[in-house]
Amino acid sequence: MSRPDPRGSRLSGSGLTLAYDQRVVAEDLDVVIPDESFTVIIGPNACGKSTLLRALARMLKPKKGAVHLDGSVITSLPSKEVARRLGLLPQSSIVPDGITVTDLVARGRYPHQRLMRQWSRADEAAVAEAMRATDVAGLGDRIVDELSGGQRQRVWLAMALAQETPILLLDEPTTFLDISHQIEVLDLCADLHEAGRTMVAVLHDLNQACRYATHLVVMRHGRIVAEGEPSAVVTPELVEHVFELRCEIIPDPQTGTPLIVPEARRRVSADA
Repeated sequence: MSRPDPRGSRLSGSGLTLAYDQRVVAEDLDVVIPDESFTVIIGPNACGKSTLLRALARMLKPKKGAVHLDGSVITSLPSKEVARRLGLLPQSSIVPDGITVTDLVARGRYPHQRLMRQWSRADEAAVAEAMRATDVAGLGDRIVDELSGGQRQRVWLAMALAQETPILLLDEPTTFLDISHQIEVLDLCADLHEAGRTMVAVLHDLNQACRYATHLVVMRHGRIVAEGEPSAVVTPELVEHVFELRCEIIPDPQTGTPLIVPEARRRVSADA
């Protein structure tokens, strides 16, 4: 696979080797996030999806290579400067005891606070808009720990939105949610993308990835094996190679995007 061209992209990584201590998780990764795309990173468990996202978000320093944000090596930028350009919804978040929805969402304005500039009308407006966009405005006085899983996920997303960053990274935003809340969160992400944000998400569900993504990054064994639009990338051969799953691919009856139908197991005849 040819190396992607980073020109014209605000967020990219080149020659990335990613490791936790001495345990290498991914090697020689080149990735370009198309501007204003909804990019989804997919692959089997333990293939390096979340590790790559953490590196793109500056949560993990590459052992080799570099992540670039707006033409600069991301580790060379001040933390608050990165946080004004790039927001992150991590896989698991710890909720401070007793905090209300409004107070948690307001924490998203921290990157915009300076010594001589504290809370402002602009901050208040950003929090209100983030809560409106995620449909949690009516929950402002509720304690976050008392909310359902889907409500809490929308609140965390509102906090990320309150940062007002042009790029938003989400690590498995549908984990632990039932199917209804999964679709609710992904529909919201699609709305944010259509409003002009660059979205990058790690997902486990390949059919959901195909339905919502405008750009897929497919990983296997710590390497990127395919990139591009779902309709151009997802084939029965790719699915079998990456996920070890034989399947048929048909058009999604709702969206026309690729729909993976696993091969059925063969029934044992009662007469056998």
